[in-house]
Amino acid sequence: MTVEHLDSGEILSQATAQGDRVYLCGLTASDLTQDIKGQTQEVLDKIDDRLAKMGTDKSKLLSANIWLDDLRRKPEMNEVWKAWLGDLARPARACVGAQLELNVQVEIMVVAAR
Repeated sequence: MTVEHLDSGEILSQATAQGDRVYLCGLTASDLTQDIKGQTQEVLDKIDDRLAKMGTDKSKLLSANIWLDDLRRKPEMNEVWKAWLGDLARPARACVGAQLELNVQVEIMVVAAR
């Protein structure tokens, strides 16, 4: 079976797909001066972009892994997450605290069908 790669670099691909599954890499915000809500929205916008390039969208999300630098900010991140999904079904999800790169407050990795 063929494996597709999106923007494959020296360390990782932005996305890979095999058959009817698309796997995105862990995405972080580029503008690290933003608060948790701003960083979350930027990451979700990146997810929309990568999924579209791979022929799918957030309505087909299967799972999400979310890492936060401070779990006390989870309610703020969830507010943006819920608004982004709207009335769509929620994917299976894990959200954990982690030591992230300097000023990175959130990292999200998703898997979607297409």
